[in-house]
Amino acid sequence: MRIDLETLREAVGGTAAAFRCATDYQPAGGPGDKVFPSTYEGGTYATEERIDPDSGEIRQCVLLDSVQSQANRMELALLEEYRNGRLALPLLVTRFDQPELLKKFTVTSLEAPHRIADAIFRDSLLDGKIFRKSEKGTILDNAEVRNSTGLFGLCPTALLFGMWDSTGPRGGLGAKFQRAVVSEIIGYDAVEGKRTSSRVDPAQIRLGAGPLYESESESDDKPHWTLQKNGRGKKLGKDGKPSEAIHGNVTPSIEDGGFTISKATQTTVLSLSALRRLRFPLNSAADSMRDVDLAARTALAALGIAAGSLARNDGDLRSRCQLFATQASVWELLDRPGETPKQFECDSETALSVFTEAISEARDAGLPWEGEIELTPSPELIELVRRSQELASASAEEDA
Repeated sequence: MRIDLETLREAVGGTAAAFRCATDYQPAGGPGDKVFPSTYEGGTYATEERIDPDSGEIRQCVLLDSVQSQANRMELALLEEYRNGRLALPLLVTRFDQPELLKKFTVTSLEAPHRIADAIFRDSLLDGKIFRKSEKGTILDNAEVRNSTGLFGLCPTALLFGMWDSTGPRGGLGAKFQRAVVSEIIGYDAVEGKRTSSRVDPAQIRLGAGPLYESESESDDKPHWTLQKNGRGKKLGKDGKPSEAIHGNVTPSIEDGGFTISKATQTTVLSLSALRRLRFPLNSAADSMRDVDLAARTALAALGIAAGSLARNDGDLRSRCQLFATQASVWELLDRPGETPKQFECDSETALSVFTEAISEARDAGLPWEGEIELTPSPELIELVRRSQELASASAEEDA
């Protein structure tokens, strides 16, 4: 059975707890191929014991992709569809394309760490005003669970993936919304392996060919080092070895790294209970109307299903950690306790179609739905970025 708008509407309007999608994967290289999870402070991996949901046995597991990382991947999947013209979303965009910047870039509310509450938008301008003091920006000041209407129209993903407006005018008392979508990828039966590294220099440059010295001045026709001892006599890097200029062989090394796993499982949960806490009063009313609440919550549910479905199209998590699904993705509706959950198929095309329908109904109900909102970084923010880029460039030259 394919998921459709009526299914979402009934689930959100009823008492169902959540939609759940659990998908099994194998490394793209096949069973037994090594995968490299993300590392944390100290270069360590996140390993732990978990109970196998099928056998009940305790198994050694490794975290392949965290809740935070999965949220970012879902947002980037939505952004890709937005840029391809297949998805209509409200989107804040700050463009750093000023001529004084060494590197030009943009930041959207689907990329910023704190979404619409990010400091980049806070310190940008809308129609000549600091964003948080503009008409649209002040919506954040009054946003709360009982009044989510403005945020729905400006940044619906903040209601879905969570947000805390801790840098706004109210500080720690700023608007806070819990995650309604939670996802992670775990590797089962994790066995840590070894990682080797080496480099063979095709020029066969030897250690004794040095030492190398820093050039006294920059030149367009010479490298940043010289074999001639100059007036300062300063050796390149620590001791002037050719390796300081990335020349020569690298002695093969071996250290802990990577895991083999029996399988990887991605589990995504869309909490309908969390969405039901959100209310959407219109025209500054004290109370919301049931049909408007239902339309907004259904649209957010459709957005969550779309995000979870789209993100499953890309299993390339990082270098040497590409996964391939061994089964079709199926969403289960956790409705009545004790009953077998109903199952629904939902590919990307279906998810986008259902979302488009849901948004149409939400707008018909009177809910706001902005398009792209372009902000300009304030002069102070531009200067801060310019200085940072110059420092980064200078540091890169020193390390070269």
